[in-house]
Amino acid sequence: MASVVLFNKPFGVLSQFSDPEGRPTLADFLSLPGFRVAGRLDYDSEGLLLLTDDGRLQQEITNPRHKRWKTYLVQVEGAIDSEALDRLSAGVELRDGPTLPARARPVSQPELWPRTPPVRERRNIPDSWLALSIREGRNRQVRRMTAAVGFPTLRLVRVRIGDWDLDALAPGEWRRETVHLPAAGSKTGRARRSG
Repeated sequence: MASVVLFNKPFGVLSQFSDPEGRPTLADFLSLPGFRVAGRLDYDSEGLLLLTDDGRLQQEITNPRHKRWKTYLVQVEGAIDSEALDRLSAGVELRDGPTLPARARPVSQPELWPRTPPVRERRNIPDSWLALSIREGRNRQVRRMTAAVGFPTLRLVRVRIGDWDLDALAPGEWRRETVHLPAAGSKTGRARRSG
């Protein structure tokens, strides 16, 4: 069995345990010797971050071969339209090549915690929200995708990775779950959660 920790990473926190520049890190919230991050979130992104004490599970979570869907709530500048959503869903061309097809749909403004600092509001420029799910993990991919279709990201909150979701965790909170791994070399499939 392995353990996985689900952590709601606040805005302005690095997805690592130390920083030579003295910025806030996971160590300011967690004391989990032996746990490693399984997939990162940018300093200016928020939401679900997974950590595990098992190298094989870490690899399964992060390896693009397993194509785990990651879902984000994204606040963008402008009123996003169906053309932009269709382009995101089909995959967009980025400087490092085309993205895989995604799942994109408009959503009402979600009930989220206030961000500190808040997103700057512009009186003359509307904003809108979408749910965007991707199966890749390129550097700043969601932000680059929304910018490529003409709607820059203002706020980015990851709410789900595979079967794990943020649920009711507030920023800085975490919970631990047990995961049953198939035997090494087994062809029986992926890890199963318990509890």
